[in-house]
Amino acid sequence: MNDEEMQGMLMGLLPTPAYLFGAIIFGIVGFVAYRFGKKTARTKTKWLGVAMMFYPYVIGSDTRLLYAVGVLLCVAMYVYRNE
Repeated sequence: MNDEEMQGMLMGLLPTPAYLFGAIIFGIVGFVAYRFGKKTARTKTKWLGVAMMFYPYVIGSDTRLLYAVGVLLCVAMYVYRNE
């Protein structure tokens, strides 16, 4: 294996900038939701915040899946905002 093949293989393992941006944004939103849920004793909001903080580690490097799950968790938080 030459250097160009090795570099191409390693570049394929790195996440895209869109993935990094989404992971950071959803992580921040999850942290805020966790703090809010803990402060107001809303358990669903708290656990949805925990899920938002840690799901990018489970998803892998699929950017579309990252955004789809993030939007679904945001919708779930909106639905359970008063519970």
